[in-house]
Amino acid sequence: MSPDAEKAARELLAFYLEAGVDTPMGEEPVDRFAGDKPPAEARTVNPTGPRNDARRLSITAQAAPPPPDAAVLSARDAAQSAKNLDELRAALGSFEGCALKGTATKLVFADGNPKAKVMLVGEAPGRDEDIEGLPFVGRSGKLLDRMLAAIGLDRTSVYIANIVPWRPPGNRTPTPQESQICLPFIRRQIELVDPDILVCLGGPSAQTLLGIKEGITKTRGRWFTYHTGKREIRAMPTFHPAFLLRSPLQKRLAWRDFLAIKKALASPPQI
Repeated sequence: MSPDAEKAARELLAFYLEAGVDTPMGEEPVDRFAGDKPPAEARTVNPTGPRNDARRLSITAQAAPPPPDAAVLSARDAAQSAKNLDELRAALGSFEGCALKGTATKLVFADGNPKAKVMLVGEAPGRDEDIEGLPFVGRSGKLLDRMLAAIGLDRTSVYIANIVPWRPPGNRTPTPQESQICLPFIRRQIELVDPDILVCLGGPSAQTLLGIKEGITKTRGRWFTYHTGKREIRAMPTFHPAFLLRSPLQKRLAWRDFLAIKKALASPPQI
């Protein structure tokens, strides 16, 4: 293959990957349930065949991702067993219950100060985050940095994470099932960070963490209560920076939300 042809092939593969294609397809159909069995004409009668077939099915079943309900239970056990953020990150790194892990490049765990009073939670990583392994580092991340700077904050004074720590193929929205599987980990992450204020960036984050059904345009700027099981935390939904890049006129509303957050930091709730 010539250098130009090789370059074109690599660019095409990169395009397919960005579009969310994660399984190569050939011209002829392939029976993927056949495993490594030889063609029918090459088989010989073997009295131990049924036993071997059963063993092959057993191995395949072990390699397959667990059912969603089992994955959620496994996630809960793994998350609750983590005594600190390092252990939680390690638990996520070894967790096999979410299929997104197999298509993502890196685990995107968190960024910022784990002792911060403000924690921001988005939905899922994008392309740039998947490459660097950090949340909010692309265009939306740069906008978020400017929004934080406007109220005197930066990444050394906040903590940033996502509901889902792996990038969905093609930057698609995580399915409700994927979010539910990952939910125990972000809940434990919030509990360990123990912020005074939780900021839900975007409707999916607010709906998943706060259990609200209304859209972000109706809930943004309002204070809610997030329960960790040990204490109550003030929580506010606001627009996701990616949405603000598409709808710049809404930045004025997001600015009001961030001013409310600044005011709340200056006046802690009465106990």
